[in-house]
Amino acid sequence: MCGIVGMFDTRGARTIDPVLLKRMNETQHHRGPDEGDIYTEPGVGFGHRRLSVIDIASGQQPMFNASGDVGVVFNGEIYNYPELTAELQELGFVFRTKSDTETIVHAWEAWGEACVHKLRGMFAICIWDRNKQTMFMARDRLGVKPFYYALLPDGIFIFGSELKSLRAHPDLPHAIDPQAVEDYFAYGYVPEPKTIYAGAKKLAPGFMLTIRIGQPVPQPVQFWDVPFKLHAPMSQADAEGELIERLREAVKIRLKAEVPLGAFLSGGVDSSAIVAMMAGLMKDPVNTCSIAFKEKSFDESAYAEQVARQYHTEHHTETVDTDDYALLDTLADLYDEPYADSSAIPTYRVCQLARKRVTVALSGDGGDENLAGYRRYRYAMAEDAVRSRIPSSLRKLVFGPLGKYYPKADWAPRVLRAKTTFEALSRDLVEGYFHGVSIMSDAMRAQLFAPAFQAKLQGYRAIEVMKGHASKSPTDDPLSMIQYLDMKTYLPGDILTKVDRASMAHALEVRVPLLDHKLVEWISGLPPSMKLQGSEGKYIFKKSLESYLPDDILYRKKMGFAVPLAAWFRGPLRQRVRDSLLGPSLASTGIFNQAYLTQMVEQHESGRRDFSAPIWTVLMFEAFLRKEMEGEAA
Repeated sequence: MCGIVGMFDTRGARTIDPVLLKRMNETQHHRGPDEGDIYTEPGVGFGHRRLSVIDIASGQQPMFNASGDVGVVFNGEIYNYPELTAELQELGFVFRTKSDTETIVHAWEAWGEACVHKLRGMFAICIWDRNKQTMFMARDRLGVKPFYYALLPDGIFIFGSELKSLRAHPDLPHAIDPQAVEDYFAYGYVPEPKTIYAGAKKLAPGFMLTIRIGQPVPQPVQFWDVPFKLHAPMSQADAEGELIERLREAVKIRLKAEVPLGAFLSGGVDSSAIVAMMAGLMKDPVNTCSIAFKEKSFDESAYAEQVARQYHTEHHTETVDTDDYALLDTLADLYDEPYADSSAIPTYRVCQLARKRVTVALSGDGGDENLAGYRRYRYAMAEDAVRSRIPSSLRKLVFGPLGKYYPKADWAPRVLRAKTTFEALSRDLVEGYFHGVSIMSDAMRAQLFAPAFQAKLQGYRAIEVMKGHASKSPTDDPLSMIQYLDMKTYLPGDILTKVDRASMAHALEVRVPLLDHKLVEWISGLPPSMKLQGSEGKYIFKKSLESYLPDDILYRKKMGFAVPLAAWFRGPLRQRVRDSLLGPSLASTGIFNQAYLTQMVEQHESGRRDFSAPIWTVLMFEAFLRKEMEGEAA
């Protein structure tokens, strides 16, 4: 696990400034504190920061083949590298190390761009082939590892594991992308392939990019997608058995490390399942960690301890103060662009705890997207069942006005929020789902933005992100469709971004068995009824785990990491909110309608409305702007 950076002259062989390259590389020191190095030649420069996990003695990067013509920098882990090494040795390749990095070098020599189809793991890769004058880049299929890039005005192409490494280059334009701002205030993050800057991009999950000197930089090419192709019919018992075997295998290949290894254990289904599999595969007790909250309504630690006792793990728990808002500015620095998932706070703390005892931790991320575990899937399917019985024209005629004029009830459980339901029923599946997951609705964003900024959007709306993915979806089943949308947006943009930055801030590698691409492909082919049955999400997963975990772990209400934003903004953070939202920094951007910001703050403080999520979203945007201005001043 590590951080990578690079510079590439698309027009020729200009000298790469090693001092600048090193400065870009050192912005990511936290990702790889064990070792770091750079390499330059005319027109090309690589940088690498290493967190040593496999082949500690000889796995240094940048790594080249024996002739020095092919080099690679790589962030991640290739779990099937022993099998690939054997296959490549049979083709005549000689290995000088026992690292997965060298496997990538020879895989490129053997198969070229097709090498990505051979790789099983999480990765962000850049390969330089001097003979072909070609730079090849690829990002893993689900987006576990990040990859940022930009083509600068002078034709220099730069890339890095984090946006801060690109920002260290003085020629990167810092103009903010209006569409990215619109997306952010809808989703709470900037979805791939955009970044907050108009001049920088993310390489989307499952995409590769090949650049050749003297040729225009092409658009990235997709090399993988979630298939959602139904398997031949199988019994539930067979599906349960195969799911466990595939999960066990996905966990097993992620247990190789030359450093201490453990797992996050929240007490939820996914992390408990991972720990159960690990306990059956490891000779020594599993190192597990969890955090507890002083506020009992947020605390799941008792369930984590129950699983820890069952599997005799070496379990460690630390209690976190619910009022852990001191991390607000730390998060702004960590994520480099606006990011509004407040569960980043407890995620940061659990990574901090884990790193005290292990260097590698397995997590249960991806289970909700794979197996339809989110409550919002139930709501979306219930809405779609009603929607499908009523003609579209009638739905818009009846439910559109009801949604517009019915009183808003933020205080009520979602199922009782008639206004939200009416609004969702007036739309089609994708529009309804977008409306349901948006932090700020279309109507709220219309009030949030100043008229001059709205003009810059030229009619663009954040729903275009989901519509674009829906148009390429391999499935038209309603449940599978919204799972697919989450795998393209929420999973890489929010969940995996959160875990990558929080873990790498502490030089902790996190591995995610439930996002093994072979497992994801197989699960996607299960009938939707095996994933969501009635009101039970993850149905087949829970059934398959009944002999491994007790019912009060499998079938209790999902909690997740939550923080008490509403109380913070009426209490200890009240003045911070006023200073940030109503102060000069946001007003000077020309983006916001200051009257609406004032209305949000005052109505939230009075208790008339719960604007906690929108306020947090604006607060994190303002924190990003402050970091941006501090960087420019420096």
